[in-house]
Amino acid sequence: MNILVTGAAGFIGFHLCRKLLNKGHDVVGLDNINLYYSTDLKIDRLVELGVEKRTEFPYNELISGENKNFQFIKINLEDRDKLPVLFENCKFDKVINLAAQAGVRYSLENPEAYVDSNIVGFSNLLECCRHAGVKDFIFASSSSVYGQNEVPFSTTDRVDRPVSLYAATKKSNELIAYTYSHLYGIKTTGLRFFTVYGPWGRPDMAIFLFAKAIAEDKPIKVFNDGKLERDFTYIDDIVAGINSIVTAESKTDYALYNIGNGKPVRLLDFIEILETEMGKPAKKELYPMQPGDVYKTWADVSDLKKDFNYNPQWNIEAGVTEFVKWFKGYYKI
Repeated sequence: MNILVTGAAGFIGFHLCRKLLNKGHDVVGLDNINLYYSTDLKIDRLVELGVEKRTEFPYNELISGENKNFQFIKINLEDRDKLPVLFENCKFDKVINLAAQAGVRYSLENPEAYVDSNIVGFSNLLECCRHAGVKDFIFASSSSVYGQNEVPFSTTDRVDRPVSLYAATKKSNELIAYTYSHLYGIKTTGLRFFTVYGPWGRPDMAIFLFAKAIAEDKPIKVFNDGKLERDFTYIDDIVAGINSIVTAESKTDYALYNIGNGKPVRLLDFIEILETEMGKPAKKELYPMQPGDVYKTWADVSDLKKDFNYNPQWNIEAGVTEFVKWFKGYYKI
């Protein structure tokens, strides 16, 4: 198939592109390479996908690299003039939208970025699918839509009380996708991701911040006195789950799935495993609960297992080991 992956220079997008290419698909990777975190890491991910390393990419130009099945384009999803041109030229079979302004806490500081990317950009992308005749659209939602719901989180839960703007934009995506599915017959599948981690992860994620602080003998910030639990999900399990949806026929015109490990882990236990792999203890500074944060996440993945044989393989010890191996190698620690 010819597949568009947005957010291709991002953490999950990069890994998914690599998986799809290994499966023999043609992939166009789209990203705007914004400044939310180091562009060096984003560019290095693209280099891993076969794109020639450069300090700057021109906007709106398809760039080929060593892998003849992969092309990259730098473009903003909000660009109502240039994005339709890409769809006209490339004739995509499926679109996988992983592009978004990420981060719960950052949404308190820069709400405009979330509206522009996560709502305006998302709507623009679906409009392009509509007019180009793309009938299969897979998109990233988030476990953050559940807010302070009781665990385990189920897709049948009520999720109209988000506790961050980021969560609100993700819930908006689900509603917009449903509307386009209802009105225009586009098959839309939303995936609520649960605390994804692994090699090439974002520098604003907990595992990265903790590993960096431990390596530099600096204190780590532990919120709610460490009394948090997260459904940590290794990147390979996430990508395997997305791939199974890409290769199968959609079960319905519109569907939502949790995609996680299905096993919450105490934050302090997670830190202890990381300390072991890093080879030194962390200096912990305890802080109160942060605005927009939740106490516990836990994914009910029974629907994804039933419909697509989703079966996460990675436990937290093995996943953290692989992350630290990459982290030490990439940063030459």
